[in-house]
Amino acid sequence: EAWQRLAEQPYHAVITDMRLPDGNGLDLLRRLEAAGRAEKTIVITAYGSAENAVEALKSGAFDYLTKPVDLRQFRSVVASALGRSPVGAAPGSASAPAAVPAGQAGGSARPGQPTPGAAAVTGSTAAAANRGGAAAAEPAGQAALRRLAGGSAAMQQVRTLIERVARGMAPVMVQGESGTGKELVARAIHDVSSRADLPFIAVNCGAIPEQLLEAEFFGYRKGAFTGANEDRQGFFQAAQGGTLFLDEIGDLPLAMQSKLLRCIQERSVRPLGAVSESPVNVRIVSATHKDLGAEVQEGRFRQDLYYRLNVIQLRLPPLRERAGDLQTICDAVLERIARDAGVSPPPRVSAEAMAALAGYAFPGNVRELENLLHRAVTLATGDVIVQADLMLGELGGVEDLTAADADADAASEGSPAAATGLTEGSATAAQAEAEPPLPDDLVAHLDEVERSILLRALTLHRFNRTAAGASLGLTLRQMRYRMARLGIAAADAGQD
Repeated sequence: EAWQRLAEQPYHAVITDMRLPDGNGLDLLRRLEAAGRAEKTIVITAYGSAENAVEALKSGAFDYLTKPVDLRQFRSVVASALGRSPVGAAPGSASAPAAVPAGQAGGSARPGQPTPGAAAVTGSTAAAANRGGAAAAEPAGQAALRRLAGGSAAMQQVRTLIERVARGMAPVMVQGESGTGKELVARAIHDVSSRADLPFIAVNCGAIPEQLLEAEFFGYRKGAFTGANEDRQGFFQAAQGGTLFLDEIGDLPLAMQSKLLRCIQERSVRPLGAVSESPVNVRIVSATHKDLGAEVQEGRFRQDLYYRLNVIQLRLPPLRERAGDLQTICDAVLERIARDAGVSPPPRVSAEAMAALAGYAFPGNVRELENLLHRAVTLATGDVIVQADLMLGELGGVEDLTAADADADAASEGSPAAATGLTEGSATAAQAEAEPPLPDDLVAHLDEVERSILLRALTLHRFNRTAAGASLGLTLRQMRYRMARLGIAAADAGQD
């Protein structure tokens, strides 16, 4: 019956039970997804489980609710599906979806006659909101995708996935090495979605002291602890109706992981000092450079939280895997640098310098490339960046010549090495004699090297762990963890 009604006209949203008299709500979801329908689908069921929720979201559901459904939460989810302001906003403050995926604008913008089961979501207010914002909001979504520079197959796939996952509420896990642009992807998901006009809150989970995590995430009430002189919102309340981006989620301690899991499951938060929970409506996008599957096996990350966050996984390739995008990224970065500096035309990279960049490994990925180009623009004497301006040799990232290549060059130039008949074998033997022997226990050797570096930093900063850690690029929590693991105490640095 539902499919027959859908065949007759378009709707703005579909609300379906999981168990239907003649089938399964997931079957309806799959048919809608296969047909490319524009309707947002909300699944409600009394048989709630993490497996069912994940299956529904992967099948294309916008959101998934378990009976008994809280009416405020239900209204909030429906409002999000329609691209309207969350519950509690002032009348008349509804906003249209910020972006409509390609091929869907026509279906979602045409109002239809409501059926008894869809009366709450096909009214004229929703239709007017959709009509008023679809055309104006589309450039914002397209601009978000254009910021992801590169035309390689890998980046085309990333952009396609962003457009697909932006349609729903399913949590997204963005995985990739440091510097690949995970936050840029999270912002693109937000900008392409119907939540684009609502807040986007980015949180670096590894940069917050452990004792402040709960207050920062959930907020607190006046008098909850010493220094709490007023009520304060947490990240979840600040992101109400929008998107909460949890960067480096793998750095959260286990105790905070448990509290975060409850918040995600119940869709409500209880600020410190409060006696009741408040419903929240946020879309969770998380990111990490770690292998969370391995972290789960090692007991450092909760398995149930991992499954909640990893409903849809989006992998960002490192820069070395999309070398064909290097020229495009350089042009985009240099154009932005020139625009910020008020310079026209933007500088360009010479062919020689581009060849040198192509041979560099870029362990810091796109972020390292941006920093490198900023420095090169400063050092360049003209509008063209040459290889010397890049100073790649100081980074140690350019591939070294092989021994055979070095011997060939030496022989062709009549070098002392060629004149004395120094061969590859003799050079290797001499090098082996000069180098220290390989350690019998690599882990113990590396621990000793790390311990020595930490002691030097602590001694230099009078055993101030915060200052010593900052000098090494570590947070206080990371510093304490390493000191405890390596057994470093104040006495080790000559302190009383």
